[in-house]
Amino acid sequence: MKKISFIALLFICSISFAQTSFSVKFPSSGTLDGRLLLMLSKNDQSEPRFQILDGHNTQLVFGLDLDNWPSNQNKVMNVKNTLGYPIEALSNIPAGDYYVQVLLHKYETFKRKDGHVVKLPMDRGEGQQWNLAPGNIYSKPIKVTINPKTVQNFEIKIDQTIPPIEEPKDTKYIKHIKIQSKLLTEFWGRPMYIGAHVLLPEGFDEHKDVKYPLAIFHGHFPNDFDGFRTTPPDANMPTDDYSPRFKIYGYNKIVQQEAYDFYKLWTGPNFPRVLAIEIQHPCQFYDDSYAVNSENIGPYGDAITYELIPYIEKKFRGIGEGWARFTYGGSTGGWEALAVQVKYPNEYGGCYAACPDPIDFRAFTTVNIYKDKNAYFYESDFRKTERPGYRDYLGQLTATVRQMNMRELALGTKTRSGQQWDIWEAVFSPVGKDGYPQPIWDKKTGVIDPKVAEYWKENYDLTYILKRDWAKYGEKWRGKIRIYCGDMDNFYLNNAVYLAEEELKNLNSPAYEGEVDYGDRAEHCWNGDHTQPNYISRLRYHRMFIPKWVEDMKKTAPKGIDLTSWRY
Repeated sequence: MKKISFIALLFICSISFAQTSFSVKFPSSGTLDGRLLLMLSKNDQSEPRFQILDGHNTQLVFGLDLDNWPSNQNKVMNVKNTLGYPIEALSNIPAGDYYVQVLLHKYETFKRKDGHVVKLPMDRGEGQQWNLAPGNIYSKPIKVTINPKTVQNFEIKIDQTIPPIEEPKDTKYIKHIKIQSKLLTEFWGRPMYIGAHVLLPEGFDEHKDVKYPLAIFHGHFPNDFDGFRTTPPDANMPTDDYSPRFKIYGYNKIVQQEAYDFYKLWTGPNFPRVLAIEIQHPCQFYDDSYAVNSENIGPYGDAITYELIPYIEKKFRGIGEGWARFTYGGSTGGWEALAVQVKYPNEYGGCYAACPDPIDFRAFTTVNIYKDKNAYFYESDFRKTERPGYRDYLGQLTATVRQMNMRELALGTKTRSGQQWDIWEAVFSPVGKDGYPQPIWDKKTGVIDPKVAEYWKENYDLTYILKRDWAKYGEKWRGKIRIYCGDMDNFYLNNAVYLAEEELKNLNSPAYEGEVDYGDRAEHCWNGDHTQPNYISRLRYHRMFIPKWVEDMKKTAPKGIDLTSWRY
C-alpha cells in the first residue's frame, strides 16, 4: 500500500480530526444518501472495512449520515458531527501509522403504507452486509502517518464499487425460489421479494404421487442451502487453516466433510423423505426479518406463512397442512423457530429452538428491560460497572453491552446499522414519529424507555405470550416446544431460557410436554447434542432435527393421519 503524507489523492468530502482532515472525492452520481464510514486500521492483514468488530481486535470507524448530498461538494466530518468506535471522538486518535479507507453505505427512499418516508439500505443479494453490499462505493486502503500536533490533510479518492452477486444455480437436489410478496410490496411501496433454497428428497422425481412434510430451517441469510455437498472434500484443501473460535486447525475441511456426510445420509435408505427449506428474507434492517409481523419491518410473518410456504408446498408437492410442517434453527433462527410456533399455533407442528435469541425479556441478554433503568450500567451510587455483552466459556469478557451498541451507532443512526441490537429494536419496537423504530433505550446513555419495553412485552416476549395465551392455545402448543442452550452461551442467552423453562414447567391444562436442555460449559450454537463438540453439532441441524421431528410427530399429528407414504 502506498504511503502518503499531505494531499495525496483527490477527495472532496472532508473528514476532520482535531488538526487532521481527510478529503474524499466521490464519483459523479448526483445526490447521495447513506452512511459515510471512515475506517482506520493499525495493520494491513485485511482491508479496514473487514476489521470493524466487537471485541479486542477491532479497528477504528467513524460515521456520518449523508442526506441528499451533492456528489461534487465537500463534506466535513469533525469532532462535533461524528461518532466513532471504539474511540468516540476523532480528536482522540493516537499518533501513528494507519491504513485508511472510506466507504459509503447507500440508502434508498421508501414511501411506506403507513405514510412514513424513510431512508434505508435495501438488501442487494448479500444479506445486509454493509462492507459487502453491491453498489456501495469505497476507496482503496492507503497508509498515512497521523500526528495530531500538526495540521494535516489527506486526500482519498472513492473509485471502487462492490460488484453484483451471482445468483445460485439449481441442481438435481437443490432448487431456488423467489416470489414477489403482495403483502410486503404493499407495505413498502415497491416490489419486495422473499425466497428459499429447497432441498428435494431422494426419489422426488420417481415418486410423483407422494406428498411430503416440510422442514423449515430458520437462520441468517443463506447464500445457498447450507451443509449439503454431493462430492467429497476438496483433496487439495489445506488443513493448516485455523479457526480462532473453535481453536482447531483444518475446520474448512471438516465443514465440507460434514456436508458430504449429510448428502450420503439424505440419499440413503433410512432418512425420512421430506422437503427441507432455508428461507431468504433479508429486510432493510438486517440479514433476515425475524419471520414475524412488525410495525417497522412489515408483515414478514404473514408473507412467509401464507405466501411463501404455500407456494413451495404447491410447487414441490408438500402436504400443505400445519401438522406436516416444523421449524428449527439456532440463534436468530432459534428465536424464529419458537416465535412462528407461538405466533401461528395452527400452522406449524413443532419447533426446535437452539441457543435462541432472548425469549424472555427479563433476561434480554444481561438486561431486564422491565426493571432495570439503564441497559449499559448496573445501578450503583458510587461506581459505574458495565453490563457484560460477550464472554467465552470460561467467562472471560471481551465486549460490554455499551461497547457493542456504540459500534452499531457508529455504523448507522436510527437503528440502521444492520447489526444485532438494532434488528431487535427494529422488529420489537413501535414506529416512532419520524418513521424509524422507537429506541428501547438511548443509544448513547443506555437509559431504558419503559413504554417501549411494555410494547415489547405484549408483542414479542415469547415466554410472556406463552403464559398469557396458554388457556387459549395450550392444546396447539402442547408437545411442540423444544429449547436447547449452552449454559455458557457467549451472549448470555441461557439466562432467558432458564426463565422460560420455569414458566413452561408451571403450565397446566395441558402440561407443556416439551423439552428444555442445556449443554455443560457449551458456548453459543449448542443445539442439544451431548455427544459431539460444538464445532461439529452446529453443522448437523438437518440430520439431527428432521429424524427427531418425524418421531415426535407421532404424538402431535392428528389421529388417523398418513405418516408412512413418504417413508419409502
